[in-house]
Order: sequence, then C-alpha cells, then structure tokens
Amino acid sequence: MIKNVYGNTVDHLGEAIVSGRYPAGDTIPPEPLLGAELGVSRTVIREAVKSLVGKGLVSTGPKVGTRVLSSEDWNWFDPDVVAWQSRSGLTREFLRDLQELRRVVEPAAVRMAAERATPRDVAEIEAAFEGMRRAVEEGGDYVSHDLRFHQGLLRACGNRMMVQMSKAIGALLRTSFEISTSRKDGPRLSLPMHRAVLDAVAARQPAKAERAILSLIDSAGDDIDAVLASRRRLPRVDAPARLLPDAGADKRPSVSRKSRRT
Repeated sequence: MIKNVYGNTVDHLGEAIVSGRYPAGDTIPPEPLLGAELGVSRTVIREAVKSLVGKGLVSTGPKVGTRVLSSEDWNWFDPDVVAWQSRSGLTREFLRDLQELRRVVEPAAVRMAAERATPRDVAEIEAAFEGMRRAVEEGGDYVSHDLRFHQGLLRACGNRMMVQMSKAIGALLRTSFEISTSRKDGPRLSLPMHRAVLDAVAARQPAKAERAILSLIDSAGDDIDAVLASRRRLPRVDAPARLLPDAGADKRPSVSRKSRRT
C-alpha cells in the first residue's frame, strides 16, 4: 500500500517510539524540529501526534510537550502498533503474551460457537478451511485463509463483544500465523487440527471443540518456539502474506518444448 505524507509520518514516529529511539518517559522533539527533520509541515506533525495519542503511544499536555508512554499503555490491538513491533523485533515476551491471549479467548469462543453456530457460520469456516487446504496442496496464500478461519470461529460464537474482538485481534492472530506457518511443513501438519476444530463445531460438541482448539494453539506455540530457536529472520507481519509453494509441482512430469508443439 502506498501511504501519503501523513501516513509515512505516523509510521516514522510510531516505529521510532516502539523501537526505543524515543524511550518511555521522554518527550519527542517539538513540532518545528520534527517538521524540519522529516520535511513535512507542522500541521502534518500535529495530526500524526494525534494519531499516536489514539494508539496509546504518547500523551500531550500544556508545558510538558509530547511524552512517550510505557508499552503497557500502548494499544496492542492496533494493527499499526503490531506492525511497528514486528519491524523492531518480535520479543519472546510479546509472543508469550499473544499465546496467553489466544488460550484465554479462543477456547471460550469456540465452545460457544459449537453451541450457537448457524449453518451460514459453519459454511464460512468450511470455506476458509478449503482455502487453507488448497494453499497447502496447490500453493498460495495460506495465512489469510487461516486468519479467516479463526475470525469465523470468533464470529460464530454469537457474542457481539467477541465479534468486535475478532476484528481487534486480527493483527495479533496474523502475527502468530505468519511465524508458526514459516516452519517447514507447519501448514500441512496443522490442517488435521483445524479440521478437528471445524468438525466438532459443526457437530455441536463444545467440549471436543474446546480441546481441539487448545491442541491447535499449543501446537502453534511449539512451532513459534522452534522458529525462535532457529534464530532465522522472522516474517514481517505488515508485508503481503507469504505464499506457499505448489506441493505437487515437483511431482508433475515436465513437458519439453518439442512435445508442446505436437
């Protein structure tokens, strides 16, 4: 996505705060200095700061300037904040908090989904699973379908607040999926576990659905631990979803130019 001057300014300042360039408790430079540094007007700086206030990164007040807040005050459900953390480096603490959030929210939601899901809800989750299966077998975008699967489960629980939460935690869920599925064969091995969750919800078996989603979350946690232990570079969650290769490509017979002409 191509961002405008305002969007780039918010990005620059947000990432500078999350990365620690402007530590908690410090004040960021005043508007004239920031404007000169970034080559933008004071109006752009002022609007960017308002955005950062809304995301919980800074506070403003007369005679105190714009002060950086502690990470405990940041809105971790904001996709921009998650993206800035991704660029700055996903810490073990961040990923631990994410796994704990999933273990609290998703099992309860899936249990309710198994009790309340409508045929339309189940069809939506089924379609998401089918997209995941195609991505594994034929190549393509697995993560977006995985996110659609889990958000479908949250919507199917029939709780309006949980439905709103499904939108709010989307960036956090995608973070988990991007990392866990970057492990070799991770998506392929997770398919049966997703199927078990879907089948239990469709069969209206709450306890079984809850056990299945907990197994899936814990398996994703193991994948994340393995990826972290490998010390390889983590995927950026603000980049386009990583595409899986076509699993059957190497098994198909090659066609020579001569045979194609006949």
